[in-house]
Amino acid sequence: MENRERLEQTLATVHALLQAEGVGEAARIVRTYPATAEQTGYDNWNGGTDIWEVKFALPAADYATLGSKRETLEEQISARLKTVLEHETGDWYAARLVPQREVSREWRSEGMWLPRQVRLNIVDGLKLERVAWSGALDDVEFLSRLFDLQALPSTDSRFDNAAGDIWQHTVNNEDWEREWVFTDKRFDLLDGSPEVFLRFLCEIVHPVVRPDRDESLKLVAHFNDQLRPVGWELREEERIAGRPRFTWRPLTSNDARTVGRARNVADALDAGWMAKEIERLEHAIDRDPALAIGTAKELVETCCKTVLTRRKVSYTKLEDLGELTKKVAKELKLVPEGITDETKGAENIRLILRNLTALTNNLAQLRGLYGTGHGRDGRHRGLQPRHARLAVASAVAFIDFVAETYRHHELAQTTDPVATSK
Repeated sequence: MENRERLEQTLATVHALLQAEGVGEAARIVRTYPATAEQTGYDNWNGGTDIWEVKFALPAADYATLGSKRETLEEQISARLKTVLEHETGDWYAARLVPQREVSREWRSEGMWLPRQVRLNIVDGLKLERVAWSGALDDVEFLSRLFDLQALPSTDSRFDNAAGDIWQHTVNNEDWEREWVFTDKRFDLLDGSPEVFLRFLCEIVHPVVRPDRDESLKLVAHFNDQLRPVGWELREEERIAGRPRFTWRPLTSNDARTVGRARNVADALDAGWMAKEIERLEHAIDRDPALAIGTAKELVETCCKTVLTRRKVSYTKLEDLGELTKKVAKELKLVPEGITDETKGAENIRLILRNLTALTNNLAQLRGLYGTGHGRDGRHRGLQPRHARLAVASAVAFIDFVAETYRHHELAQTTDPVATSK
């Protein structure tokens, strides 16, 4: 079917036939949805026959609603196509219903929420730290990386587009406030799409905009402190000249909850070094499972040493993870003596508590086999992210239990120092 006009004439006739024969739903499909004709094959039999499909593009919701009826509708429309065209051509035509291609650039964030107050908190943080959002670039250079400034209107009648008035007031005259961009409705950063705001944040810490790696990491930590409670985060996507480039994502996996629990433990123990290990975990589970496994072991070790130090229990640099966890278990009585054989499920409770300490030994062995810190031959195949999640979840379960038990002991000692000394 060589041109659009012929296709429309054919479809109009097919629609009329379907209507006259009482096949209403198929007629509605032909009338309602846009159609294209595409040659999909060629048959050499009997002098050669071109094979065509007439594709009707339905919005995804409409396509899904039809369900099993789609095949019947395709057959009904195909039969009328044959009736209309068999006297004109030897080619073969069939109807096909297909889902319409989505064109939204922001489909990943549609229907998702990023509260205005969270955005304001991030902007206020930039103000408090006196961070220039455009970094090493001027405002026009920065915004041109995200928006087509030539296509946006000017707020100054002397200029034809946004590029002109932004340059005039931020580069030439510098008479706009430094945070002007956050209240400019052309960009709608505070009330518009979450994707636009998140892409803006990613650009603030882009290596070209902010070459200082440490400064970028500090800003990302500030952004994520605000974003994670409402289901978003910035995470490292790749490296440019050794510097991280960040992208955004919604938090839809259990990783965030697991790492969040670990962060709560670090806060409770006031353990700054644990926080650094947790930051490595956040980026490594999917991108570098071996690093995540090694870091999970180090996280447990740091937790044990922190608790032992706070309880004034000595240990040496030569003691391995198993020895450290035994000391913690003994000091905090992780397997309590008060569980008697008569207690319902006593043996199960003991096994669970003992297995928590055994987890740390298994982590250490897993790190030795697959984690970081050891050379490999060229045929070595590492573990997958799911294995890293198992290691991380195990480590977090242990440190969470240890930290809660430690807090319980500290609280008891505060309220009854005599009882806890027995």
